[in-house]
Amino acid sequence: MRHRNLTLKMQLSILFSNLLLAGSAVAATVTAGGQPFDDTIRLQGRELRLNGAGVRYKAIFSVYSAGLYLGEKHRQPAEIYAVPGPKRMRIVMLRGVNADEFGQAFLAGIEQNVDKAERERLAAPLARFGQLFSAIPELKKGDVLALDFTPGQGTAVSLNGKQVGEVIAEPAFYSMLLKIWLGEHPADTKLKSALLGEGDS
Repeated sequence: MRHRNLTLKMQLSILFSNLLLAGSAVAATVTAGGQPFDDTIRLQGRELRLNGAGVRYKAIFSVYSAGLYLGEKHRQPAEIYAVPGPKRMRIVMLRGVNADEFGQAFLAGIEQNVDKAERERLAAPLARFGQLFSAIPELKKGDVLALDFTPGQGTAVSLNGKQVGEVIAEPAFYSMLLKIWLGEHPADTKLKSALLGEGDS
């Protein structure tokens, strides 16, 4: 009887281990800057895949890790801007940064990568986006910023899972945001390559 109980315990232990392994395979992650990025997420009921993830450096300092999620993987920025469906840029802070300074860096990235005519056409949503950072005193190490695009709704910004400000409805605005990282003069060329998944096999 004792032998039977031991055998049953061993079988249960093996079964539990296999379930753990199966679960870890489903919840595969990629690490960038020590921060994990799930291989898949769900946004507005749709599964998105991690297109790529990397680290934003300024001089020798790591500022944040970023991961781009799309419905399917793409390697060309133009395809990413045009692809329909929800998208997410997930940013995890690796150091504390003044939120106003962070917002100004975003706006500078847009100015460097978006022509004047497009910036003027989207001046109103761009101004609203800049105002969002006035509601955030600072970004601390470990804070998670999500920039989500949902068709029919627009661009939503959330900090640690809580939405900041109102949704920006103009569909073209999200593509303008993505040009900060994927444009011809990106914030970080290595991060651009990582977000495009150029290191993937």
